Amino acid sequence: MKLLLHMCCGPCACYPVKILKEKDIHITGYFFNPNIHPYREWDIRRKNALLFAEHAGIEFIDERNYQLRDFLKRALPAESMPNGRCSMCYTWRLEQTAKYAAEHGFEAFTSTLFYSIYQQHDLMKQTAECFAKKYDISFYYEDFRVGWQEGIDISKELELYRQSYCGCIFSEEERFSRELMKQRKKENRAMKKALLQEAIG
Repeated sequence: MKLLLHMCCGPCACYPVKILKEKDIHITGYFFNPNIHPYREWDIRRKNALLFAEHAGIEFIDERNYQLRDFLKRALPAESMPNGRCSMCYTWRLEQTAKYAAEHGFEAFTSTLFYSIYQQHDLMKQTAECFAKKYDISFYYEDFRVGWQEGIDISKELELYRQSYCGCIFSEEERFSRELMKQRKKENRAMKKALLQEAIG
């Protein structure tokens, strides 16, 4: 099988590539991640994805187009909808991967996003299946989360850069803002209190 593998970064590709190679699947890595910001973060993840691809001996396609403005045009309106930003992000990246795969002679596509225990797995699967139908190409599904720790071990062994937030500027703020953390804790306490009162009657 000739497979286009969307790569969000080097570390997340470690376990999926290992498993896919064991199945004798011909892999081509594809870096398309306009969600990653700021520029230096995007660039280091892009370079690490290439570094890992070279180490693994797989072909690599690099979409070298930093798209901050396009991302913001899509993300800001999506912020007003429940789970809108993440849905938009999955849709953009998975559709582009499916479209590229269909237009360039690949038999199937998938993504290293299915390795992450932090992503919305079922939503991504539904999204990928939708674009597989739209572009008349197979979506290769495998739950790579089972190899979470193994992938971490491989990435550390290879000394790949390991990011500390999902990718977009909103997730960076959510990861590092103390004020947001305090606000979330406050909201969680209020929610727990409301649920407890509801349970008591």
